[in-house]
Amino acid sequence: MLNKKASEKMKIIKYPQSCLMVETKGKKILVDAGGLKYQTHFLEEWKTADIILITHKHGDHIKSDVLKDLDISMYSTLEVQNAYPELRFTIVKENDCIPLGDIKIEVVKAIHGYNPNLKNGGEVLENVDYIIDDGEHRLYITSDTICFPNDYKADIVALPVTAYGLTMSSYEAALYTKELGAKLVLPIHMDNEKYPTDINYMKENFAKFDINYKVLKIEETLEV
Repeated sequence: MLNKKASEKMKIIKYPQSCLMVETKGKKILVDAGGLKYQTHFLEEWKTADIILITHKHGDHIKSDVLKDLDISMYSTLEVQNAYPELRFTIVKENDCIPLGDIKIEVVKAIHGYNPNLKNGGEVLENVDYIIDDGEHRLYITSDTICFPNDYKADIVALPVTAYGLTMSSYEAALYTKELGAKLVLPIHMDNEKYPTDINYMKENFAKFDINYKVLKIEETLEV
């Protein structure tokens, strides 16, 4: 990680599952504000966001009954818009760019894995990731994605390690991190007891590939 003055640091607050609030350059970006383990007091912080980014339609990544009452610009895919007609999104797709003050937000590819539990409407056909570039850091926040070839670069990556056919495991995550050139991994998508993370396997793989990582607790803040 780079050694920056306090005023220049990026602040990342972890909420359940894959939800992060990123504060940098005087702006707040809320990503994947979902319903899993939601607590009503989260709203006080969530409603201070300048924009909200949603990666895909699953309820652990979007809590529509809360978001519908927020007067905040929201960005996501057409599939998410169709799934939640009560919300109003600016539609984005791979290779789009969202300007926000001095911050550039790149919309990049994601591939949601599949298993038979996603039958009957659960399969994700449109899925995106976001790279937040504030000129000091490139923070890559992935959706529930499996590995795929790309040329993305980031110094920090937040990514799932649960596998179950839906996301990459910690083994693929370690390889993926190396390809990105990331110096820090923030494991996410670890709060659903139905899909538990093999913590020992994660530690083994991250140690094997010399991956620096930090598992944030819910509502824990990290400054980088």
